[in-house]
Amino acid sequence: MPSRLLHRLAATLFFIAASALWTGANAQFSPKTGGQGTSVVTTPYVRAELLAHAPQGVAPGQPLWLGLQITHQPEWHTYWKNPGDSGLPTDLAWTLPAGLDAGEIAWPLPKKIPIGTLANYGYEGTVLLPVPVTVASTFAPGPLAKDATIKLRASWLVCRKECIPEEGEFTLQLPIQSTTALSGAAFEAASKAHPRPVLAGTNGIVPDSQAQLAAEGNTLNVSVQGLPVALRGKTLDLFPETAEVIDNAAQWKQAWNGSVWTAQIPLSTQRSASPSLMPVVLAEQAAPGHGTGPDTRTGYRAELKVLGTWPQGASVAAVSPALEAALKANAAQAGGAATPAAGSGASSLTLTAALLGALLGGLILNLMPCVFPVLAIKVVGFTQHAQDRRAHRISGMAYTAGVVLSFIALGALMLGLRAAGEAVGWGFQLQSPAVVASLAALFTLIALNLAGVFEFGHFLPSSVASLQARHPVADSFLTGVLAVAVASPCTAPFMGASLGLTATLPAPQALAVFAALGLGLALPYLAASLVPAVARALPRPGAWMDTFRKLMAFPMLATVVWLVWVLGQQSGIDGAGALLILLVGLSLVVWALSLAGRARVWMASVSIAAMALLVWSFAPHITNVPTTQSATQASSATGWQPWAPGAAEQIVASGRPVFVDFTAAWCVTCQYNKKTTLADANVLADLQTKNVALLRADWTRRDPAITAALASLGRSGVPVYVFYRPGKPPVVLTEVLSVDEVRATIAQL
Repeated sequence: MPSRLLHRLAATLFFIAASALWTGANAQFSPKTGGQGTSVVTTPYVRAELLAHAPQGVAPGQPLWLGLQITHQPEWHTYWKNPGDSGLPTDLAWTLPAGLDAGEIAWPLPKKIPIGTLANYGYEGTVLLPVPVTVASTFAPGPLAKDATIKLRASWLVCRKECIPEEGEFTLQLPIQSTTALSGAAFEAASKAHPRPVLAGTNGIVPDSQAQLAAEGNTLNVSVQGLPVALRGKTLDLFPETAEVIDNAAQWKQAWNGSVWTAQIPLSTQRSASPSLMPVVLAEQAAPGHGTGPDTRTGYRAELKVLGTWPQGASVAAVSPALEAALKANAAQAGGAATPAAGSGASSLTLTAALLGALLGGLILNLMPCVFPVLAIKVVGFTQHAQDRRAHRISGMAYTAGVVLSFIALGALMLGLRAAGEAVGWGFQLQSPAVVASLAALFTLIALNLAGVFEFGHFLPSSVASLQARHPVADSFLTGVLAVAVASPCTAPFMGASLGLTATLPAPQALAVFAALGLGLALPYLAASLVPAVARALPRPGAWMDTFRKLMAFPMLATVVWLVWVLGQQSGIDGAGALLILLVGLSLVVWALSLAGRARVWMASVSIAAMALLVWSFAPHITNVPTTQSATQASSATGWQPWAPGAAEQIVASGRPVFVDFTAAWCVTCQYNKKTTLADANVLADLQTKNVALLRADWTRRDPAITAALASLGRSGVPVYVFYRPGKPPVVLTEVLSVDEVRATIAQL
């Protein structure tokens, strides 16, 4: 059937263009795994590397340092030994050869990181956490041993507004006899960043430095002697090594009395510790907007003797309240931002549920309007050769192979882009205006062919026009590829949790989920090709097939209308208009090429020249980014405001609940929910009664910030609907919203 040839050629062209587009945007991939045998683990938020410093080799009495160097993405941070009001310190678990003993982390001077009404202590930019290693006299690697194998299992919590628990396994082959000093400068800088004792020779204990509890029991009066002369008269930062004692975010008074530094520091209302000796680190206060550059301050450590009686403290909490809410929000899919190698894999029950969910989601896809036209064309071809059972079986298996392999390829591409640091999610291909326009042109050609406007055999060489007949297996395979191209954005409503889970799984398990999704999509056609009873239920061939073929042109044209609307959301009304003009020109060229005789020569020449002029004039409008003023005004008029990173957290901090709609123009389910449940009068009244702020995160075009926000919620695609509540973890609703579900959640705010 000529339409099949068109599908094959157009689908091939589309995927070549799409591959070129994304390969150009991502110049190269590099291995970034945390598995055994590597010293580097890279996630979208940090790069962690195991380093060593052994300038005299590994020998008793000689210096040996190991360390984990963490390089943070902008605005992200990890934590000090006392993380402050929220967070967790980085934990290092070593596996060393016999005779090597790792000490404690020599923590560098931290920074104070204010977050809303809280204050944390941690690191931004690049930090090295060095660990001294003692080489015992019994260290005996053997006469033939050249290297010592160093293994480290590290875990850290990396945060911005949201928090992502991550971990990695590192392996380093450390030469025993030769020098290892390439990282000497980093270890020297870390040594300088380690706080010094206030008074040398006293083990850091300063007899005259103390913390006196005030009579009212809610303030510590601190006095420290022995600080360097260079600090006198300057404003200092204080970092307590004992957690949950002072109010980290409070404003407090400090002064110099000659050489003695004094301060009055409020106690925390959640205080649980009552130390008799309180170690603190003091340093010159960092300048505002210090940023993530090198911290050149010097820290000084003092151990304060606590005088007086501590008031009754609060009960000990395993996790601070602020961190608990963040961890609960990410617990289900905490590894969504970690590399697959960092994950340990899902349990057999979880993986089985994900595979079954993917299979069911693929089956449902056959009913989606973006997939039905392609499937209908396959049914027409199937009934046309109803008596050729062998051809049916081969066609069904080829179509299934095209679908399954395409889903695996898309999944591998998405996981690869994420591992390379790109913020992409499922359905990313329709975030490109060029890809949307290419699909619109493809479906226009298919619609014109189905309607009988042209046949490829009229203007292609016979050798090309007969390709479909000579290669039916390739035709069926490429039809499966085409089905996946238009079906993948529709998967998120049925696959939200499963697709989010794939980012936390090892690559083989993640790709198995994508394969199950493809098998579900191909299953009806595969069953019809393999099971005679299913095939017999289909209509017999006849004159109705020509009518049905022309009828299928209209779903194709409806798909074009949807794609033009999607492009309008991405590139504005000018972009949508430019695409319509180009589609008209494309239709003129196809019609002219279908003519015969001299009319074909003249009309084809004129139409091709006109099409070239139209492409030159209007194609740039397709990829232009429009101004967002009108969209913002429209959103404001309906009560919705544009989402921005941190906006929800800021509103929640003021005590107001927030509802975020993660949506995209190409997401059919998103638009259905927007026109039904989210437009329901009762739902809108409930939202207004509870004073809920409404934010809309539009993912129509690629937006790394929205992709990261989705990943923190354990999702890879839209729609996603989330309620944020003061003092409580977020509530993620189902993808296909109901009025009762939304109203029940609002009632609990």
